[in-house]
Amino acid sequence: MDILNFEAFLIAITILTLTPGLDTALVIRNTSRSGLADGCMTSFGICSGLFVHAFFSAVGISAILAQSAELFQMVKMVGAAYLIWLGLSSLRAISKNGVGMQVGEEVQQAYSAKRSLREGFLSNVLNPKTAVFYLAFLPQFVNPEGSPLLQSMLMASVHFIIAMVWQCGLSSILNSAKNLIENGRFMQWMESITGMVLVGLGIKLLMEESP
Repeated sequence: MDILNFEAFLIAITILTLTPGLDTALVIRNTSRSGLADGCMTSFGICSGLFVHAFFSAVGISAILAQSAELFQMVKMVGAAYLIWLGLSSLRAISKNGVGMQVGEEVQQAYSAKRSLREGFLSNVLNPKTAVFYLAFLPQFVNPEGSPLLQSMLMASVHFIIAMVWQCGLSSILNSAKNLIENGRFMQWMESITGMVLVGLGIKLLMEESP
């Protein structure tokens, strides 16, 4: 399937997945609560929610393409500008907040796969930041000559695999991971990389749209 700039997509989505955030905090919290199985099932729920965002992104892309190719290019430029804004926001946040993510200690509880799956899935699906990001991010790599739905689902599948490997890896080395996540320097380093990747990607995509 001819996804545009697939290498750029792969690099960007990998680095963004590695950046500590709400999903990472939830996986670590639930791992502390009931162990590795809890963390991995939470990750599965989180990653399953990606397909919901990919579906709605594809529906929006299809509707825009049905209107005009020019409108689709305009949406891509707006999305690229949004990625630059996200990157700059990450870089600005470094100077304002140098502390790591706070992940509280959880009392050990009995493992419930249904509970873990529900918490992970709802956390992702109901996160407006994830929805907006997918709406801005995926169109940059959709080939208008192909199926937006199939391409979006393929990209969500790649994201699913990367996120599952990363989050389950964190769950399996919980103590080391918590030290990293709560470390201010590590957080600043990841925020810096993410910000620069988003800004660079957005500029690259904007330049591609220039005549």
